[in-house]
Amino acid sequence: MSAGTLYDKVWELHRVAELPGGSSQLFIGLHLIHEVTSPQAFTALADLGLAVRHPERTVATVDHIVPTTSQQRPFADPLAEAMLASLEANCAQHGITLHGLGSGRQGIVHVIAPELGLTQPGMTVACGDSHTSTHGAFGAIAFGIGTSQVRDVLASQSLAMNKLKVRRIWVEGALQPGVYAKDLVLHVIRSLGVKGGVGYAYEFAGPAIAALAMEERMTLCNMAIEGGARVGYCNPDATTFAYLQGRPYAPTAAAWDRAVAWWSGLASGPDAVFDDEVRFDAATIAPTVTWGITPGQGIGVDETVPTLEQTAAEERPLAEEAYRYMDLLPGTPIAGVPVDVCFIGSCTNGRLSDLRAAAAVARGRQVAPGIKAFVVPGSEQVAAAAEAEGLDAVFRAAGFEWRQPGCSMCLAMNPDRLEGRQISASSSNRNFKGRQGSASGRTLLMSPAMVAAAAIAGHVADVRQLVAPTPSIESSR
Repeated sequence: MSAGTLYDKVWELHRVAELPGGSSQLFIGLHLIHEVTSPQAFTALADLGLAVRHPERTVATVDHIVPTTSQQRPFADPLAEAMLASLEANCAQHGITLHGLGSGRQGIVHVIAPELGLTQPGMTVACGDSHTSTHGAFGAIAFGIGTSQVRDVLASQSLAMNKLKVRRIWVEGALQPGVYAKDLVLHVIRSLGVKGGVGYAYEFAGPAIAALAMEERMTLCNMAIEGGARVGYCNPDATTFAYLQGRPYAPTAAAWDRAVAWWSGLASGPDAVFDDEVRFDAATIAPTVTWGITPGQGIGVDETVPTLEQTAAEERPLAEEAYRYMDLLPGTPIAGVPVDVCFIGSCTNGRLSDLRAAAAVARGRQVAPGIKAFVVPGSEQVAAAAEAEGLDAVFRAAGFEWRQPGCSMCLAMNPDRLEGRQISASSSNRNFKGRQGSASGRTLLMSPAMVAAAAIAGHVADVRQLVAPTPSIESSR
């Protein structure tokens, strides 16, 4: 079993008790809630006559169901309006901080918690959303939970959990221009499979990981769940501390110095023992695009859709299903596949550095005729920072729509949806059947820069042929 890893250290710091059956009671340091998975949990709490145990450790926002064109209340969708009203009422009743629409701090839950400094090294973080693994970028142990578990955390600030094994994903070298963290994680999932991480926490480490900015690390950890891992994390370092310093919820003055000293000791030590290790060379990774119906069905932009002979025997039935659903023949070059809709946003790639990378491609160019292209900032702060830099003007001039913050077409629990058999170039995290709002709609996952390139070309295109993007820069405060 693993020992001396960040995961082991944080687990032990938060383990309250051992429970019958072998699971542990784990204290949750930060509980994030939104409007979709919390109403039923609050109802269950009321039915049991219970109060929220630690309201100061719960923070709420609204993201999944909010429209991105007009956010005027009441929403046109009565169900969406009811869900938001429920969240507002429950937060008011229980004394929970809610970063609502127009507050200046609203946005996708996995965007606002880091940018506000809520997410910090050494924490346990839970949220009723599978992509909570995002927060592991800070050296936290973060995981998604179901509605019944949301209830349990509200009531007790703890969860019954089984400890995971730890696999280190070691990445040598450096990513080449035009290749991003999104390409790296799609490559990892392609290599290890969508079930390869089941039962594991993934520790991302190595020179290529150390070189990533915090927003890139968030992208990496965000999609750990797509590879089957419950948790993905990076060790905290100077990059982590520089990102956090000065943010609203970060420690200050002497408390900051004490925090940094403690955070520094959480990293997996040189004698740490891992249950498994897999190594990659970042320099060999190309811009990556999914061709099928799982995030594991990805290929380099210069490759072709794999044939059955190139596919592992146990994966062939899924490959055949993907050929049919996506209308792609084995051996088809992925570059040149036409698209209808181009979506830049989501908790995976809706941060300022993502928008900068896409804007670098869009600047001075035009969206191809017939293509619907739109950009959805991940939060009100991201939108304000992007607008201050003029990125919204760059996108508009190129023919993109500039929207208001929300989850948007990532899961389409709002008006942003594919129609019929449309095919989307998407910077989101899942390409499942029907994921983006149409039961027959199709999704190609890629980086924001690659989405912008597809919008300009009207089909999947290699962003390296359009621009050599500059290294990412962290969000402004």
